[in-house]
Amino acid sequence: MRATSPSTTTPPTTPDLVLNIQRSAGLRRWVWRHPLLAQADNRLALALAQKLDMSELTARILAGRGITVETVESYLQPRLRDALPNPSCLKDMDATAARLAAAVTHHETIGILGDYDVDGACGTALLCSTLTALGCQVFTHIPDRIAEGYGPNIPALEGLLQQGATLLVCVDCGTAAVETLDHFESRADRIVLDHHKPDGMRLPKGLVVNPNRLDCESGLGQLCATSVAFLTIIALQRTLRQQGWFNHHPEPDLMALLDLTALATICDVMPLQGLNRALVAQGLKIMNRRQRPGLAALADIAGVKADATAMSCGFALGPRINAGGRISKAGQGLRLLLSPTEDDARPIAEALDEINRKRQTVESHILDAAIEQAQTQLEAGRAVIFLHGADWHPGVVGIVAGRLKERFNRPALVGALQEGIVKGSARSVTGLDMGAAIIQAQQSGLLLTGGGHAMAAGFSLTEEQCPAFHTFLDDMLSEARTLPPQDDLLLDGVVNIQGATATLAQTIAQLAPFGPGNEEPLLALRNVRCVKADRIGQDGNTLRVILQDSDGRNRLKGLLFRAGEKRFAPLLEDKSRPLLHIAGQLRLERWQERENLTFFIFDAALA
Repeated sequence: MRATSPSTTTPPTTPDLVLNIQRSAGLRRWVWRHPLLAQADNRLALALAQKLDMSELTARILAGRGITVETVESYLQPRLRDALPNPSCLKDMDATAARLAAAVTHHETIGILGDYDVDGACGTALLCSTLTALGCQVFTHIPDRIAEGYGPNIPALEGLLQQGATLLVCVDCGTAAVETLDHFESRADRIVLDHHKPDGMRLPKGLVVNPNRLDCESGLGQLCATSVAFLTIIALQRTLRQQGWFNHHPEPDLMALLDLTALATICDVMPLQGLNRALVAQGLKIMNRRQRPGLAALADIAGVKADATAMSCGFALGPRINAGGRISKAGQGLRLLLSPTEDDARPIAEALDEINRKRQTVESHILDAAIEQAQTQLEAGRAVIFLHGADWHPGVVGIVAGRLKERFNRPALVGALQEGIVKGSARSVTGLDMGAAIIQAQQSGLLLTGGGHAMAAGFSLTEEQCPAFHTFLDDMLSEARTLPPQDDLLLDGVVNIQGATATLAQTIAQLAPFGPGNEEPLLALRNVRCVKADRIGQDGNTLRVILQDSDGRNRLKGLLFRAGEKRFAPLLEDKSRPLLHIAGQLRLERWQERENLTFFIFDAALA
């Protein structure tokens, strides 16, 4: 399918459009990420360019992100000392630090139960290693996704108590587990370190440190649970210092924990602004020292040869740690993070790598069927995609839901059917609150369980309830029918091939770490031809191209991943070599001691 090319039938250019692309070959509108980027006379960008001696394009990108002359230094070089808040601003933090300090001074046994994802594993590893170094005996438990489900359960906590725990700590879970945790009120103290939003005011008895609890005024609601745990350790260390504990005991190095905090922040898709940006920027530096044997071994197994980045954490390390919790033993990721040596870590890393490959295969088989069924539902006029299968693995349905949402730009729910019960995950698009719809469906008696946030949620229901639930979602989220086939592509600049230089790529890289709230800049290459296109990789699903400008003087290598899923891929392989505009990211990559300038392609349109 080809894009509309500029002609007399094309509507006039509007200020928010980039290169007047109203419908690309990928069915997307190209618009400026921020209105400032479209202004020809951008005085802030000019001031930034002069102050930093950088290109006008990079200065425009900074200006479009709200960076000023006064704030640019802290943005480019975020310092943790400037960003860290007083942990006491979090509700229940001081009492939590005091209780943990008592556990340290009395050498108590502590039981920690963490969630089965990267955030839960990192937070649990952070607490376990620190509390162990402080002299406590620590036992951990990561629930099995299928057998135990999300959050604390009575048998798991009983098991920790039987090992001698006098204090129970839940990480990245527990806020909603009121009955489960209150069951142990007379038997052990309980601490919850979490960031999930509660359904209401009622919380478990005990101590709950959660920036998203309704009565917490910290303003730190964008932190992941591992960051909450990190602030808790800061508060604990401060309390122990005030008590004189470190007069006779070594003080743990808190900076060494930042690799875990960075990994969890990235993999839990937290916005990389303010404190999160500082935590990730400093944490990646710690990770690159390879001081944690588990992460060093996993990086080697995953083929991460260069310094760790937000991308390598999100696409190489995180999925492998998550894989155990999805389709295998949930505690493998935690074991890896706590491994004392690389020799201990390597077999676990190799196992997680193999499990991740199996996860990809399982996901691929489900996705093929899901795409076909989703297309049928949309053609039938459904507003929301809702699918389930008896042979679908419950550990990957959330990933499949996310892929369907990306492909069709519609809210998507995918479940696994087992013994008459459908358990699944939901993903939504911007502007449509999936969590509110799920909660209302549960209140209406259409679900057994349900909860979540605007963009993601979980649910369970009987198979018989599925038709009524789907109809309910179609009504609640009916606006989805008006959505375009794909969401807008947000761009930061336009260059020609001659301007797409290694220097520009290096300058853009200085704006990292990239992620939500600080997305990697997307550029449009204008007026280029694809003069060569080859399918590469084991499955032939990567397209390697050579791009050339219209006069044939300059060339640039390009890559398109998952080409088989991209509507615009045939345009790049068109033997007639039409003149194109191509959107993507410019990066300077190092491979086998050589630097390679590559344009990673996101979309294409006829020029």
